[in-house]
Amino acid sequence: MQYLLMTYVNEGGWAKLTPAEQEQGVASYRAYSDALVEAKVLVGANRLQRTSSATTVRAANGKAQVLDGPYADSKEQLGGYFLIDVPDLDAAISWAARCPATHHGVVEVRPIWENCDPSRT
Repeated sequence: MQYLLMTYVNEGGWAKLTPAEQEQGVASYRAYSDALVEAKVLVGANRLQRTSSATTVRAANGKAQVLDGPYADSKEQLGGYFLIDVPDLDAAISWAARCPATHHGVVEVRPIWENCDPSRT
């Protein structure tokens, strides 16, 4: 079953780290990604650009309303994701617990709808 591990972090925290701490952070995420690949559970992953590059679209009175920035202000922002394929929720939680984001943010684990046919949308 596929699960999306969404990493929520304070995007302003990166700039406060020393170069050595940033290097250590990159290394920890690289090691985590390598472990997912080695376990053959990684389907996809990406880091997102800063929330200042976000555009939010919603319908208002039957028309699209386009807003700059993220939908909601919060202390932590969606910073990236890992899409994994594991047997069950317990396995997904185990991988989420190993994610470096848990040390400076949170990881939300959400199952992907099974048997969703994109050609029917």
